Amino acid sequence: MSMSNADQKLTILPPGHPLEGRVSPPGSKSITNRALLLAGLASGTSRLTGALKSDDTRYMADALRAMGVEISEPDDTTFVVTGTGKLLPPEKPLFLGNAGTATRFLTAAAALVDGVVVVDGDQHMRKRPIAPLVTALRSLGVTVEAETGCPPVTVSGTGDFGKDRVTIDAGLSSQYVSALLMAAAGGTRPVNIELAGEEIGARGYVDLTVAAMRAFGADVRQVSPSIWQVAPTGYRATDYVIEPDASAATYLWAAEVLTGGSIDLGVAATSFSQPDAKSYEVIASFPHMPAVIDGSQMQDAVPTLAVLAAFNETPVRFTGLANLRVKECDRVRALSTGLSNIRPGLGVEEGDDLLVASDPALAGQTLPADIDTFADHRIAMSFALAGLKINGISILDPGCVAKTYPRYWDELASLGVEFEGDRP
Repeated sequence: MSMSNADQKLTILPPGHPLEGRVSPPGSKSITNRALLLAGLASGTSRLTGALKSDDTRYMADALRAMGVEISEPDDTTFVVTGTGKLLPPEKPLFLGNAGTATRFLTAAAALVDGVVVVDGDQHMRKRPIAPLVTALRSLGVTVEAETGCPPVTVSGTGDFGKDRVTIDAGLSSQYVSALLMAAAGGTRPVNIELAGEEIGARGYVDLTVAAMRAFGADVRQVSPSIWQVAPTGYRATDYVIEPDASAATYLWAAEVLTGGSIDLGVAATSFSQPDAKSYEVIASFPHMPAVIDGSQMQDAVPTLAVLAAFNETPVRFTGLANLRVKECDRVRALSTGLSNIRPGLGVEEGDDLLVASDPALAGQTLPADIDTFADHRIAMSFALAGLKINGISILDPGCVAKTYPRYWDELASLGVEFEGDRP
């Protein structure tokens, strides 16, 4: 796993020139972890190309290996996955670091294992809520224990679901819905999955899940905006191409507009299916970003947008951020803390809103600030953007980017960015 070290510090030196060049973003974390699970549940051999190799996807791959799935890695962007159509009980608890997708998805898939599966993570993951998913699985007749409402979770699976209908509260995370959808196809009866209300954090990620399920042979139908019906088809092995990561692309789009540069990602913003690609239009509007930005449907882009907004012509208020408080860290707090560390009052929390008191005059100033990343890859990568325009911005624990973008610092260097301190 990553050699992330909280004692490390990397200072960005403002380039003073437009960033230009070609960077290929890594494969999508969201799609890679969906495809790994579906290939692991399928019978036969699947070849996943364009995949992300990072901490989060390695946790998923290693967990599947522990449950009897054969996975080889012939190159840096390919997984070859051979499954039997059945996951086996692992010999010991599955350790998933702080990988939210792997943790939520495998908790639901564990119901399809005939035996006990313990899903656990690091100290950060042990603070991230999973109770709505636990409640939903119990209503499907699955025996699940999670004493704190967060991992570790113990699932005593029977290889099937006991009921054919479940209602899930997805207000905190769309991952709960995705987890149930993917597991449901592995049972012996059709399952109806219904939202408690139509509120869902980042609904676009559920669309990603359904698309991936169908590629692996599932029959899933959206009966209404809040009800999906999944047939008990199981999954067929397939060859699957994973698109680049839109969340990773946001840092490069922002670096381009901040420096007046030209960064070719090799993929058009309009060709992404991931929700965070919606942020491209907002980034392209810089330095005239909207006065209010709803972050609820492009949550992982909010850190990028918030740091970019610091240099906007006018203040920007971010709304719909409740989910950001239960990500790898409390991102609303981390953003307000980091921004105000650069200049007092630059980022202000107001409930679950974040108000960025934009000031184009920040560019070119020397404002020494050590940015606490809270071991969160997105906080590290977004605040690096501030260092493109302000002297003295230092990122603490820069190695945490390995969670989703291990080559991030190298890619910035390839565009002409220089650093003080050793790149992790």
